[in-house]
Amino acid sequence: MVQNFSWLRRGIVEIFPQPADSDTESESLEKRLATTDRPLRIKLGIDPTGADIHLGHSIPVRKLRAFQDAGHTAVLIIGDFTARIGDPTGKSDVRRQLTQQEVEANAQTYLDQVRPILDFDTPGRLEVRYNSQWLSKLDLGKILELLSTMTVGQMLAKEGFAERYKKENPIFLHEFLYPLMQGFDSVAVEADVELGGTDQKFNIAVGRDLQRHFGQKPQFGLLLPLLIGTDGEQKMSKSLGNYVGLREHPTQKYQKLQGIPDHLLKDYFELLTDLPLDTLPENPRDRQKLLAQEIVRQYHGQDAVNNIEAGDLPEFSLSKVEFPAKLSYILNITDLCKSGGEGKRKIQEGGVRLDGDRITDVDTYFETASQLYGRVLQLGKNKFVRLVE
Repeated sequence: MVQNFSWLRRGIVEIFPQPADSDTESESLEKRLATTDRPLRIKLGIDPTGADIHLGHSIPVRKLRAFQDAGHTAVLIIGDFTARIGDPTGKSDVRRQLTQQEVEANAQTYLDQVRPILDFDTPGRLEVRYNSQWLSKLDLGKILELLSTMTVGQMLAKEGFAERYKKENPIFLHEFLYPLMQGFDSVAVEADVELGGTDQKFNIAVGRDLQRHFGQKPQFGLLLPLLIGTDGEQKMSKSLGNYVGLREHPTQKYQKLQGIPDHLLKDYFELLTDLPLDTLPENPRDRQKLLAQEIVRQYHGQDAVNNIEAGDLPEFSLSKVEFPAKLSYILNITDLCKSGGEGKRKIQEGGVRLDGDRITDVDTYFETASQLYGRVLQLGKNKFVRLVE
C-alpha cells in the first residue's frame, strides 16, 4: 500500500541521508516509515538557555507532534547538561555558562510552553529525558573515546568556529565537546530520527557518526527552516524584538500576527498550522486574520479568539484628540502613559506597537483621526487600547 507522507514533507528543507532514487530503508526515511515493525524513536533536543520559547522554536516541536500522530514515539530531550555549555553554533563569542539552578528553572517553563503542542497523555507517545542522566556520568575514558571520533579540522568546519578562528576570537575546548555531547544523546536514547533547524545539520551528523561508532543504526536527520520574524527580514529572535512568544497574552499574539508581511504568510501557514495551503483566502488581509485566529486558537482555545474579535479591549474615542497629534501625546491621553515624556521614552525603548508593528520614532505623528480608526495601540506586553471614532 502506498502511504501518504504529506505530513512528513510539509515544511521540510532536507532529509538526510536521502540519495536520489534510493529505496532502501537505511537510506530512505519514507521507506523506513512504511516498512518498520515498531514505532520509530524521534528525537528533538531543547537546551533551556532562556525562559521563553517563540513561534520559531515551535516548528520542530510541531513536527514532533506530527510523528506522534503517525504512531511514533517522541523523545524530547531537555538539555539540562548541554545548556550549561550552550550551543556555539553561529556564535561569534563564547556563551555564558549557566548555573544548574538557572537551567532547571528554564526547563520547567519550556515544558509548560510545549504542552499545548505535544501529546503528553497517550501512553507510549512521549518520553521526556534529561541529558544530565547520562552525560554527567561520563568518565574521562568515555570522554576520550568521544574526542577520538573527530579531528580538530572537522570541528573547525562547524558553523562559526572557522570564522572565530580566523578572527582569532577565543574558542574554548569545552565548546568542542558540545556537538559530541549532543550527538551522544542520540546514542543514549537510540534515536531513529533527529529533528532540528537547518543550523543543526552538523550536530545531527555527529550523532549519526557516534551511533555508527557505538554499533547502532545511524539516525536520519530531518531539517526544518528557521522562521523569519515579524519584521520580515531577520530570523525570529527575542533579542531582535521580532518574535511572537508562546507565553504572550493572546491579544498580543493576535495583533502581532495580523501584521505579518504578505510575503511571509505562506511560510507561516505551512510551518505553524495544519491548514491546507490551497484553501487559504486570496486577500492578504484575510490571510493575516486567519493566521492570527488559528495560532491563538492553538495555544489559548477558540474562546480567546472569540473574546478578542468581540472587542474585549478597552476603547478610546479619538474625538478627544486634536489632530495632527504626536503618538507620544496619544499614549498619554489614552492613559497608557502618565505623560507625553513617558510616552517618548517608551517609544525609544521599543515598547510601543500599533497593530503589532513596533514604532521607535519619537516624532511619529498622525495628520487625521481616520488614520487610526479601529487600530490597536499597545504598550509593553499587557496594555492595549482600541482607537475608535
